[in-house]
Amino acid sequence: MELGNIKAATKKETKKRVGRGIGSGLGKTSGRGHKGQKARTGGGVRRGFEGGQTPLYRRLPKRGFTNIHAKTYTEVTLTMLNKVKNEEVTAESLIEDGIISKANDGIVILGTGKLEKKLTVKATRFTKSAAEAIEKAGGKAEVI
Repeated sequence: MELGNIKAATKKETKKRVGRGIGSGLGKTSGRGHKGQKARTGGGVRRGFEGGQTPLYRRLPKRGFTNIHAKTYTEVTLTMLNKVKNEEVTAESLIEDGIISKANDGIVILGTGKLEKKLTVKATRFTKSAAEAIEKAGGKAEVI
């Protein structure tokens, strides 16, 4: 292998140099054609504009609503709880250990996986299977 034989991993396309004379193929109007809104400086239309016709996003009916009172819970599985360093598990301790990034409106413990430690877990909600698994392992499931 020599420096002169090395080829680029991908084909590099040269940048089009517009408005640089007739010989370039993109001289005079620079590929914009003659006159019209798209030929002008700053010309063109916004996304979704249909030439004055009512755009599709306004013609379609709106559906449903957003519940402003909905709560977003951070889900934590039993498998994730195995990685905890302390015996008492709270939202703060989970964030400290790097298991979750933020608690949102609370924490819900899901019964996915197996718990191999005796833990006291303090969370907003527990699924039935999660609460049973925690108590079966000799720990406590406390709702806060």
